[in-house]
Amino acid sequence: MEFITSKMPEYQAAQTEMKKFSDKWAKEIQDKFAEIDRMQRAYMAEEILLTDELKRKRQSEIKEKELEAGEYNSKIFGVEGLMFQKKKELMKPVLEKVQRAVTKVCSQRRLDFMFDKSSDIGMLYTNPKHDYSDYVMEELGIDPKANKAGGNDKSGSNDKTAKPDEPAQQQPAAPAKNSPKQKSTNSKLK
Repeated sequence: MEFITSKMPEYQAAQTEMKKFSDKWAKEIQDKFAEIDRMQRAYMAEEILLTDELKRKRQSEIKEKELEAGEYNSKIFGVEGLMFQKKKELMKPVLEKVQRAVTKVCSQRRLDFMFDKSSDIGMLYTNPKHDYSDYVMEELGIDPKANKAGGNDKSGSNDKTAKPDEPAQQQPAAPAKNSPKQKSTNSKLK
């Protein structure tokens, strides 16, 4: 996908826009740390002349500025920071356009799968007829239709089609009283 997106004018425009934001934010952060550096140099030059109270005050101001700069840096360039959000916002239309083109090409050429050589994810397109999730859910005793319609059912009911007025049929939670497993459990408890 990277090969394709790198050739798109929209991608180039998004990259240019990202660079502008990145440079602007990096400059703001650099200015904050430069101010801290100036404050530290001024403090060191005047330290001998300052009273203990003024020393503590200046040290506190410097630490506060360092903390602010660090927090701002994390806010901008952190894992879920503004840079990440901006990149996601700018790249979303580009990636959606590529995905529409991939889907169209796969449909026109009657492809069932399209792989992305440059990605760890691998799949760009999969024909829905090759989705066997429903069969696996049925094998596990889960009604696929109920999950698609209503989300996760945590009631413990095995009958997802029961009407609201009718009790759902449930399988017994414990073996019958006379089963060998029950007898061995009962004998251990005595």
